[in-house]
Amino acid sequence: MYVFYDIKKMTTFHFFTSHRLFFLYNKEYDMNIIQGEVKMKLKDLTERQAGVLLPLFSIPSRHGIGDLGKEAYDFIDTSAKAGFSIWQMLPMNPSSAGNSPYTPYSSFAGDEIYISLDLLTEWKLIDEVPSFHQDDSQVDYHAVRKFKEKYLRQAFATFKKDNSEFIEEYNTFVQGAFWLESYARYMALKVANEGLSWVDWNDEDQDINGSNEGLEDDIEYIKFLQYIFIKQFNLLKIHAHLVGISIMGDLPLYVGHDSADVYEFRECFQLDDKYDPLFISGASPDYFSKDGQLWGHPLYNWDYLKETNYDFWVRRLKWNNEIFDILRVDHFRAFDTYWSVPYGEKTARNGKWIEGPSYDFLDSIYQQLPELNMIVEDLGEIRPEVIELKDHYDLLGMRVMQFSFGWAEEQEGFKIPEHCVVYTGTHDNATLKEWYEDLEDKKRIQDIMKTFKMNDETVYQQVLHHTLNCDAIIAIVPVQDVLGYGKEARINIPGTVGKQNWSYKLTSLDDYKEHIDSIKQLLKETKRL
Repeated sequence: MYVFYDIKKMTTFHFFTSHRLFFLYNKEYDMNIIQGEVKMKLKDLTERQAGVLLPLFSIPSRHGIGDLGKEAYDFIDTSAKAGFSIWQMLPMNPSSAGNSPYTPYSSFAGDEIYISLDLLTEWKLIDEVPSFHQDDSQVDYHAVRKFKEKYLRQAFATFKKDNSEFIEEYNTFVQGAFWLESYARYMALKVANEGLSWVDWNDEDQDINGSNEGLEDDIEYIKFLQYIFIKQFNLLKIHAHLVGISIMGDLPLYVGHDSADVYEFRECFQLDDKYDPLFISGASPDYFSKDGQLWGHPLYNWDYLKETNYDFWVRRLKWNNEIFDILRVDHFRAFDTYWSVPYGEKTARNGKWIEGPSYDFLDSIYQQLPELNMIVEDLGEIRPEVIELKDHYDLLGMRVMQFSFGWAEEQEGFKIPEHCVVYTGTHDNATLKEWYEDLEDKKRIQDIMKTFKMNDETVYQQVLHHTLNCDAIIAIVPVQDVLGYGKEARINIPGTVGKQNWSYKLTSLDDYKEHIDSIKQLLKETKRL
């Protein structure tokens, strides 16, 4: 991926494989501008390296939630100085009920809550904005959305009055974003229908080719927000590239039923004649849950998708692969076999395993998207065929160190394979400190760490050191584990709903900055610089 700078027009051109997005020249990059091609010095997935995991919403911010403004640039700079080469984010798509980024309204759109108001002020679209919930350690999504909405509306009003500075790149974005028109109409209709799910709209509104009468201004407003989101994100990504940081995105396997994806591509899902799901997603019963887990997403109609050469999935992967440098695809095992639960069931107990599209799907995907740069989540109890499928395409899977000290792992000397991405924990796990403090058998971990000659001050620091020191080609660690934070810094508790999930926010980067030297030394010792 390349960035081209046109000095005469003072414009940055960011070229993707299928279309191009334009970005205004940023004076911050004066010293980096040259005529012609700039090759980014980013590590690829075959090089030993380390990354840091932090959702965008967890970045400190003046306006109640992490955004695409200067604090995100500061986080990138700090991470680069510490020696990290990857920043892994969670999905940034518009979240629906519960604020979970894994059940978004769209696989393609960005959530306008992440738009930086301070950048809008710099671009003279709005006046200076006062601080709001700046020192909160939890995101109040409702309050932040309400606060930001009025300023986003003001920015749109300014844009409509005088858009000469933005109109060329805006038009280019609108032309390149194939999903934009239908998404904007869907969201405008959702507001007009007072938040009802699209299956409860009238026939005219349910028709994807229905009238836009009365929605025109709202549709243009939503398109403007998506333009601003992608503009701000790509400026941030260019900055990340200039300091050697790749950005890893996260793509959920499933999409929500009440989403622009299902609304527009309804044939791609197993729906009845009223557009309700026939079967929904979940996880099978196991030792930890006799009823399994009921996730509730509509399942894909893989027969139809195959007939269309998997067009919907190609679009999802292509767009997100162009947005991010690396893409983590969630729940990879479902391409082999997935748990199918009849719609209306109260638990996942009465589901059954169904074979997925497997090799046919991935053969088609790689034929159409040979530059796809992804890793896959292959955690949990999986059958050997899942590993065979992953290995056939030489894909990097995942290991979580918290789950790597069992008796089965002991038979292999607790060895982590080289061809994988290892994490101390993910967004669904306790922080290392919380995990260790809640262990019943702490001595077992202490003894294991002694065998690896880890002598850091605390045991959870030893586990962090061991994670970075293991053979895995890539190690990714949450910021909370790097800084030794406890349960107060957990991102999500699976199977629960509440304000404790998806809301943790740093109030400052000072602690992170104070650890730059120690992190860099650790990455040097573990040969990840």
